[in-house]
Amino acid sequence: MRRPRGEPDSRAPRSTERVTCAGPGESWSPSPTSMLRILLSAQTSPARLSGLLLVPPVQPCCLGPSKSGDRPCGGSPVQGLQRLLEQARSPGELLRWLSQNPTKVRAHHYPVALRRLGQLLVSQPRPSPVEQSTLQDLSQLIIRNCPSFDVHTIHVCLHLAVLLEARPEELTPHVMVLLAQHLARHRLREPQLLEAIAHFLVVEEAQLNSKVVQKLVLPFGRLNYLPLEQQFIPCLERILAREAGMAPLATVNILMSLCQLQCLPFRALEFVFSPSFINHISGTPPSLIVRRYLSLLDTAVELELPEYQGPRLPQRQRVPIFPQPLITDRARCKYSHKDIVAEGLRQLLGEEKYCRDLTVPPGYCTDFLLCVGSSGAVLPVRTQDPFLPYPPRSCRQDQADSNPTTQDSTQRVVLMLRERWHFCRDGRVLLGSRALRERHLGLMGYQLLPLPFEELESQRGLPQLKSYLRQKLQALGLRWGPEGG
Repeated sequence: MRRPRGEPDSRAPRSTERVTCAGPGESWSPSPTSMLRILLSAQTSPARLSGLLLVPPVQPCCLGPSKSGDRPCGGSPVQGLQRLLEQARSPGELLRWLSQNPTKVRAHHYPVALRRLGQLLVSQPRPSPVEQSTLQDLSQLIIRNCPSFDVHTIHVCLHLAVLLEARPEELTPHVMVLLAQHLARHRLREPQLLEAIAHFLVVEEAQLNSKVVQKLVLPFGRLNYLPLEQQFIPCLERILAREAGMAPLATVNILMSLCQLQCLPFRALEFVFSPSFINHISGTPPSLIVRRYLSLLDTAVELELPEYQGPRLPQRQRVPIFPQPLITDRARCKYSHKDIVAEGLRQLLGEEKYCRDLTVPPGYCTDFLLCVGSSGAVLPVRTQDPFLPYPPRSCRQDQADSNPTTQDSTQRVVLMLRERWHFCRDGRVLLGSRALRERHLGLMGYQLLPLPFEELESQRGLPQLKSYLRQKLQALGLRWGPEGG
């Protein structure tokens, strides 16, 4: 069930947009600029700068221009200032280069200065109060100027500011929650920052309640990242055992993250599927949300945990998991390739041979679904049942027991659009919500045909797209038109 820590799941993707309980003032997701200000305003010590030594030297060409369009270039005063910052021999000299050259300072100089300051302070056994104030002065410079930074430079400064993180107990849960929300919202799969959050959770386990923990674990499931921290999963299991009955929605949110990581603890499942827990949430404001998440957890048990023998969600409590396209897809529909792919399929196959946005049991919305006969011919959907039976194990057994000759030979092929926003920011790892959906559809017996955004974006116009779709379908052995019978 578990996969190697710190590695993406190569077999499949994930799924689930979620609602979390938030206290007053905690429901917002911070901007990168506000995150940077909060972190740099927090108490900072020279010892915490040691983390900067783990970061490779900042390359100006990687940071991009500031909002004003400035870019470092060879031989310019801007690049000369960067060399001076990298070669500064004391914190005071470093700050003087910044403060005395305001017309030459660009956004990309600040992460360079932060890293060099970390090296200087750590190299000295007892930094003086003057050097301590230098760090505070540099932090204030960054806070004052960060509104003019481009997003990438803010992210670099944010990364360095968090790595000022050798003693996690000095950071508050509020700051770590803001960092977790920042990573999740911007799809930033940053291993060092995620490991810092995991370590903080383990160190501060006794001080954290489930409402805070649900926010700290959210980016791990969303970004499809299982941390290297060995105590991460055991820590969450202990917190669930301690607080499962105190905040039902927070409990289920934590389990949703663990479901995406394929690390569901049986003891917690037994608790949330118990009659007492289900009766407790009935009639409460988050009841429908909790039932939807419990339905998804029950689906995960059915498809992925055959060894689980505990209680299950009663049939009368089950609701469709995702009866419509996910929120992110609806919000970005004008950027989606779905319409042009639909037109390509219409011209290639005909409207009667595919379904669009069809929700299949137990409640997953598919992009496009085709019914394929045993010979490989694409069949008119109206002549077939597009749904595979669910749950698959019991349905297959019942069918085999009743009449082995009546087994359905029709294959269901699901075309899955993998848009740019379905991935973490690096573009290589599917988000948890997409990965879980694809994994479950595959386990239910649907044949998946991914259509990656890189391939879709490279098609120039409808004729090229039709040729691309033809090649994809033919690679599966599908036939249509006169040759398909």
